[in-house]
Amino acid sequence: MWKVGVSMALLVSVMAVSLGVSIGRLISLPSGQEGINILCNNTLQGPYLLSDDRGYVCTTTVLDTVTGCCPEDAQQFSCRGCNLSSSCCDSYEYCVACCLDPKKTTTERALRSKVSKQATAKTYSSVFEYCSGRCRHNSASVVHENAYASEEHHCFFLKPNPTEQVKKFQEDDVMDISLIIGRQGQSCDSACQGRGQLCKLSKLTILNKCSILQKYMGCKGACTASLGSDQPAQVVSMAPRHLHPGACLFSSESNLLSCHGAHPYTRRLCPCA
Repeated sequence: MWKVGVSMALLVSVMAVSLGVSIGRLISLPSGQEGINILCNNTLQGPYLLSDDRGYVCTTTVLDTVTGCCPEDAQQFSCRGCNLSSSCCDSYEYCVACCLDPKKTTTERALRSKVSKQATAKTYSSVFEYCSGRCRHNSASVVHENAYASEEHHCFFLKPNPTEQVKKFQEDDVMDISLIIGRQGQSCDSACQGRGQLCKLSKLTILNKCSILQKYMGCKGACTASLGSDQPAQVVSMAPRHLHPGACLFSSESNLLSCHGAHPYTRRLCPCA
């Protein structure tokens, strides 16, 4: 009878995998093993990879179909392919795993977050439900209606551009300065000095917006939050692929803005006077 029970459990789990259902909600362990708490919920979104609710990522071929869990021989809470400054990843499964790290997502934050923006929307019931929901594509990761703002479009925590919330850009804000696009790898101090002017640090916060970067630098689709003293800036077209050539970058930490910052693969938008 025990063998029959195991066979039935395996059959149910295989059916669950083929139907894309979370295995941890469907099956029970054979008699005598109920005390082993190893049942997992998992994403089961794609045909190859999945993440379980413990923060492990594995392929469907090595998934334990009885427990719904990935093997523990991989790194837990892996952020492979993730930009930690923007909290966005290039794959759904690693986004979920990274999000599940208690250092990045607290239970308190997850349980008080609403599933949608509607006032009557329910809140998430678990950290796993929060992460698996947040990491799906959302309107904030899309530009021009059907194009992603970045390859890293699975985001578990969207950081707004802080300077966008302060005030909208007005032409009067830059009436008294010259906007100079520096050469590749050039600081704003150097770019402004080349025109016989000085970089105005106080004006960098005005330029630290996607709308300004799009207007003056013609960003190629992407405009993402980053961390660096060389921002606001645009990544040059000859940059390595993982740096997203053509993308514009604004700093998510305004205190990092500086006139002397530079990066070998960016061109800065500089306020000179």
